[in-house]
Order: sequence, then C-alpha cells, then structure tokens
Amino acid sequence: MEQKHFEVIIIGGSYSGLSAAMSLGRSLRQVLVIDSGLPCNRQTPHSHNFLTQDGEKPAAISAKAKLQVDIYKTVQFYKGLAVKALKTENGFEIETESGEIFTARKVLFATGVKDLLPEIEGFAACWGISVLHCTYCHGYEVKNEKTAIIANGEMGFEYAKLISNWTKDLRLCTNGKLELTSEQTEILKKNGIQIFEQEIDSFEHKEGYIKSIIFKNGEKVEVKAIYAKPPFEQHCPIPEILGCDISEQGLLKVDAMQKTNIAGVFASGDCTTQMRSVAIAVSTGSFAGAVINKELIDENF
Repeated sequence: MEQKHFEVIIIGGSYSGLSAAMSLGRSLRQVLVIDSGLPCNRQTPHSHNFLTQDGEKPAAISAKAKLQVDIYKTVQFYKGLAVKALKTENGFEIETESGEIFTARKVLFATGVKDLLPEIEGFAACWGISVLHCTYCHGYEVKNEKTAIIANGEMGFEYAKLISNWTKDLRLCTNGKLELTSEQTEILKKNGIQIFEQEIDSFEHKEGYIKSIIFKNGEKVEVKAIYAKPPFEQHCPIPEILGCDISEQGLLKVDAMQKTNIAGVFASGDCTTQMRSVAIAVSTGSFAGAVINKELIDENF
C-alpha cells in the first residue's frame, strides 16, 4: 500500500471493526482496517438475533457490510495479520506479518477472542453448528430438543437454569466429578434435569450436527444440541503488549466510551464483553467510531 499514515487504524475487520469503520468513514476520517480473515463464527451456518439479518449466513453479513463500508473512500483495507505495535510520540506504529509498517493517531482493537476447545473428538467439528454458546443467538432453533450442557459447579447450575427456558429435555454433563452443592443438585433434579458425571470420550455427529455424546465408560446419550462455554484467550496479543488492562475473565477492559487504559487505544466487540453477538459487536463498534472521531475533533480544534 502506498499510503502509510492514517488517522485511525482498526485491527480486526469483522462486524465490530467494520461498524467502527463506517462511523469513521462517514466522519471523513482516513482509516485503515487490518484483517486476517479468521472470524470466530466462520463455522456457524446462520446468525440470529440481529435485526434485518436474522437467519443470514455470517459471511454474507460481513461481505455486505464490507461493500457498504467500501463506499467511503477514506477507508482502506489491508488483508493480513498485525503482529506488533509501538506507541510513538504522535500516536502508534503497527507492523504486519509481512513487515509493512503503518502509523496512526488512534488504534481500535476489534480482534475478538480465540476459543480454547477441549480435546473431545468431534467437539471442534460441531462448534458453532450444534455445539452452541449462546441461547439468544441459537436457542430458538433448537427449542424443545434433546439438549445437553457441558459445565460444572456454579456455572453449570446457572447455565442449566437459563437453558431450561428453551427446552425442558435437559441433561447436565459435568465431564468429571460433580461440583454442585447438594441444594443445587436437588433443584436440578426437581426440574427434571439429568446429571451425568462420566468423562466424555467423543461426539457422534454428521457434518457438525450432533447425534450423541459417548462417555468413556461406553454409555451413549442421544442429543440434538449441546451448550458449552469453553475458556478463551484474546485473539490478538498486541493490546496486552501495549499495556492494556485485561479483566479476570480475560477480556480487554474498556470504560463506557470503549477506551482502554492506554490513551489513544480503544477496543470493541467480542474482545471486550462476554455478551458475544453480532448485534452487540456492531453496536459497540459504531459507538467506538463516534467516540474516536470526537476525540480527534477535540484534539484538532
């Protein structure tokens, strides 16, 4: 790319990054969006709970969004991976995997998170298809179906309580020794929720659609959907290297204006919140773009 200096560099060009780019493009800002093309929901067949796009393929939403952002000629796109960042006297210097260096006064991280999937055969193949993380995104499509929850302890109890809104045909798989209190266990049983403490061996599935859970003792339980919340890490390590604070949950800490603790560094989307949805990613990205523009205006005025 010939242009090397921008007012804003957005790292991450999925829903939140594109939404921020639109806000900034409409504000006449010189913007570079750096994206490696690996959104966390790339395996998910359909996206839900986002007005005007309910049921659409995630890739189709992104493609349409990029076409609309591309109308704003002050916004440019770079396909690649940002690997380094340096805070300078006038802003920030961002280096890509191929060695190109770009500079900007402000940086927005819309980089999402990376799910650390358990080593259960079939889990990765089913993730985002029939092994789900969000009832609001996918619960309606599997309502009243035979459903399993892979969780334990307090999270398992609360997760089971939540999902019982969408189906009563529930079983809790702790994948090891039960860590619920006796009171929690009794409440689950009163609500008809079966508990399986056996360790899970594998998932039987067809092209990502779950058929049954197979336990290490040979027992098999048929299900149509599974809910799980695997641990995750930041998809991009650069914010932490710059000194951005990370919460106990592993999320980038931002204030009500999407600002991190490092002046000039903003963050939006999944890397900042446990409420992982397209709608929220778009919302926080749009707001971050407006806040960045206002900060630039204040500095220039």
